[in-house]
Amino acid sequence: MDQHPIASEKIVNERKIFFLDLKENQRGRFLKITEDVGGRRDTIMLPAEAFKDFAEALERLIEFEAKL
Repeated sequence: MDQHPIASEKIVNERKIFFLDLKENQRGRFLKITEDVGGRRDTIMLPAEAFKDFAEALERLIEFEAKL
């Protein structure tokens, strides 16, 4: 059974909607990232241990893209 999120964020960009749900199960905390495009959903799970590395990589890509 899918438990309720600890915290959630929603991002709407044109025809896409992104749901970011912080959740927890017996193995620990994780971020469930879901992309909804016209009713089609794709999801990835990111363990809490990877949050910092993920955020740092995303920040590097944001900085790189800004220079293009």
